[in-house]
Amino acid sequence: MIIREAIIEDIKQIQIVRNSVTENTLSNPNLVTDEDCEEFITKRGKGWVCEIDEQIVGFAIADLKENNIWALPFLQEPSKSPKALQQKQ
Repeated sequence: MIIREAIIEDIKQIQIVRNSVTENTLSNPNLVTDEDCEEFITKRGKGWVCEIDEQIVGFAIADLKENNIWALPFLQEPSKSPKALQQKQ
């Protein structure tokens, strides 16, 4: 497991993780856009991702403007995650 700073290229996988969790789900997944995510990890704060086998399985984003944690979801069972997160064969 690796924890590292999130980069713009991580946004697609961050969104997949965010929309795959069963707790704290968004009523409308379109409410948090890729552009929102980019703003939070580059301008409003910082983000970190958790990787297992080069796949993002969790993330955290700190919003320094509003002084809160924007998100903290982790896949419960990465092996059962969406196909987009499955380890490349």
